[in-house]
Amino acid sequence: MEWNPAYLWLLLALALAVGELFGGGLVLLALALAAGLTALAALAGAGTSLQLLTLGVASGILVPLAIKVIKPRFSPRGVAYGTTGTGVERGRHYRTLRRDFDGTCGIKINGDFYRIRLPDGTTDLPEGTRVIFEAFDGTTAQVRLDD
Repeated sequence: MEWNPAYLWLLLALALAVGELFGGGLVLLALALAAGLTALAALAGAGTSLQLLTLGVASGILVPLAIKVIKPRFSPRGVAYGTTGTGVERGRHYRTLRRDFDGTCGIKINGDFYRIRLPDGTTDLPEGTRVIFEAFDGTTAQVRLDD
């Protein structure tokens, strides 16, 4: 059996595809496809420069395609990953609650507890007080009282 650079590209494609099984972000799968296309170019007799160009172009097309088009189709409906802190919650109404272990007053946004602070600096309100979220200051939620 004669050595061919296509075997190296196929081995890389296989390793990336197996790595995708542990990640799930579809980026490694896109890179695996790009390496597979590069293996086809190597089998066709392309030189090293053309192989690398094939890898770069294929990656440049497949990775954004996987992230922007394919991955959202595999995400559960109604889940907005990475939205907390981006301003999506601004203007939403919340009720204050007390944290069990230290009694700190705060609100829950997307299942996470955040301490609160009113514009006048107040950080303690009765449990169940309606507030409107304004912004984050670090990990503290800036809120105002609901009128």
